[in-house]
Amino acid sequence: MLEAKSLRKAVIPSTLISNPSPGNLQSTRLALHVTSDGSSCWVYVASGCHVYKLRIPLEDSLVSKGKESLLIPIHTQVMESFLVNRCPHRSEIQSIVLAETDSNDYLMLGSVDAYGHLIVSKLDTTGKDVDRLTYTVLPRDSGVGESSWAGVCFSPTQWSMAAVARSLCKTVDIYDQDIHVLTLRTLLYPSSLNFLPNMYTGNENSVLAIAEGCQLSIWDLRMKENGGCLQRISGSLGDVYYAVCGSPTGNIAAGGADRTVTIYDPRRWSALSRWVHCSKYEITGLAFSSIDSDYIYVQGVDYEVFCGNWKESSRVFSFRGDSNWLGFGKCYNRDVLGGWCDSGSIFVADVVAKESEMDSSKDFVC
Repeated sequence: MLEAKSLRKAVIPSTLISNPSPGNLQSTRLALHVTSDGSSCWVYVASGCHVYKLRIPLEDSLVSKGKESLLIPIHTQVMESFLVNRCPHRSEIQSIVLAETDSNDYLMLGSVDAYGHLIVSKLDTTGKDVDRLTYTVLPRDSGVGESSWAGVCFSPTQWSMAAVARSLCKTVDIYDQDIHVLTLRTLLYPSSLNFLPNMYTGNENSVLAIAEGCQLSIWDLRMKENGGCLQRISGSLGDVYYAVCGSPTGNIAAGGADRTVTIYDPRRWSALSRWVHCSKYEITGLAFSSIDSDYIYVQGVDYEVFCGNWKESSRVFSFRGDSNWLGFGKCYNRDVLGGWCDSGSIFVADVVAKESEMDSSKDFVC
């Protein structure tokens, strides 16, 4: 069982971002990282052609709940904020992603703009040094044509490998640092992508899940047949998938316009569970819990985000922003969630495992 240890709300200084750019339907312009001592959280947000960085405290606090287990945030102040010193994009940034390496000495920050231009930076975890390594990758067509949503993700075990999806071009490009490896051609417009963290094929770097239109497609980068497409799973006709994610156990979650979270088993390519109409509006963000993969975080077009058990189709808690989400994300290896609203507010929730009453009674007897 999970519970929220704290929920904090902070406001971005107007001197840093006065008028945030609207972005796209998918709120993929936020990434976050918890400091080593766990006392604060670095939140990266993208607006226009730049990336900004803010530090939010994470002290324990009493969590108040309203109706239907709705969490009430506590107001806090931004500890520090600044513009990330790196090469700027030429058009609006659509997605950013933060990869934490095993050494914990540095982070890899990737961002992609509306034309598919990718910039990857090696950042110091303390936030003092952001110029160790930066490389850029231009799109294959040199950015010619119309702009659209673009997404980026890193391989979970090989941070030099990145995948960049471009919606209007119906392409997904795979890069090893600044070297182009191959291009995947999707049938429909891609709207989300994710390297699967644990597949039964034995290779964690080669399998990619892509949400394209009303289909969930699985791609093996080692295959040559069918352009590398391993499997296609069709959802509700006419409904678009906006989010896809993988759990450490190998399961895959997808959600979109049908307001339903579907969990797939990659061993049989069949649905394990279907949480029908769990969200009031279209689902644009999904993330499995790092504590217990039976729980999943769901974020929709409206202001609400909730945590629920997908096996039991039951909610645990939820919280709401004060306006439309411009960015939302979860920490890589911790259950810390962050959301950025159009009003300039940032919400950060710290979730932990709830101690059972049985364990607490045992401790009392001892």
